[in-house]
Amino acid sequence: MRVNKIRMRETIVSYAFLAPVLIFFTAFVLAPMVMGFVTSFFRYTMTEFTFIGLDNYIRMFKDEIFIKSLINTVIIVVGSVPVVVFFSLFVAARTYDKHVITRSFYRFVFFLPVVTGSVAVTVVWKWIYDPLSGILNFVLKSGGVIENNISWLGDKQWALAAIIIILLTTSVGQPIILYIAALGNIDNSLVEAARVDGATETQVFWNIKWPSLLPTTLYIAVITTINSFQCFALIQLLTSGGPNYSTSTLMYYLYEKAFKLTEYGYANTMGVFLAVLIALISFAQFKILGDDVKY
Repeated sequence: MRVNKIRMRETIVSYAFLAPVLIFFTAFVLAPMVMGFVTSFFRYTMTEFTFIGLDNYIRMFKDEIFIKSLINTVIIVVGSVPVVVFFSLFVAARTYDKHVITRSFYRFVFFLPVVTGSVAVTVVWKWIYDPLSGILNFVLKSGGVIENNISWLGDKQWALAAIIIILLTTSVGQPIILYIAALGNIDNSLVEAARVDGATETQVFWNIKWPSLLPTTLYIAVITTINSFQCFALIQLLTSGGPNYSTSTLMYYLYEKAFKLTEYGYANTMGVFLAVLIALISFAQFKILGDDVKY
């Protein structure tokens, strides 16, 4: 009887400590998710709240700007995620065996854009891309690569690529840190034994190091994919989706519909679609990379 009272008291205390987090999660995460899903079936504006069934979903797939934003988002994901993973792995592998000061320097350089505010990073890149006085045009013209200045953010031929480049510079910092840490957890005795047996550095990497890096790679791939799908700040601060929606993403178009045009129901429909899309892609990544990962 006494044991049961002690267990009951411990349970009550445990839930008391969990209560603030559970309340916060329910109020600001779970409830908005449910409300967003429910209101996606309504024509929900500042002046109207009418049930319309699947009309928002039908409208979404007929919306040319939505389709264009979806294509742009997919291009950003496909263009950034593999580059982030492989470049981060390359930098980590090349710098891991360096002197601790050299390794710390590289970590500092690549991680600096991550801890720098997005507004500050955007201001720097806006100056770099400036069509009249930007350093990028100056360097390319000085090297004879281009003859005339290019409006990198104002020309739909270059605008999306310019956004992807900025996204890459702000995305590789954390993966490099994670890969360096993962390389430090590899059993050096296995590496030394393989080298003694005559294995090349390539064989050592793919047969010993790479299997140990798979959990880190899976995490980086999933997180980078989610962040790329949610690309918004760069678009909002640099191009506002222009020119002619050539840099519009799902997140930006959702923001435009919800907060500029107050079409909350339609915006929630796109939010539901984006959540499902991210979930499916993350599931596929777990199936492809996760089968060889030991949890």
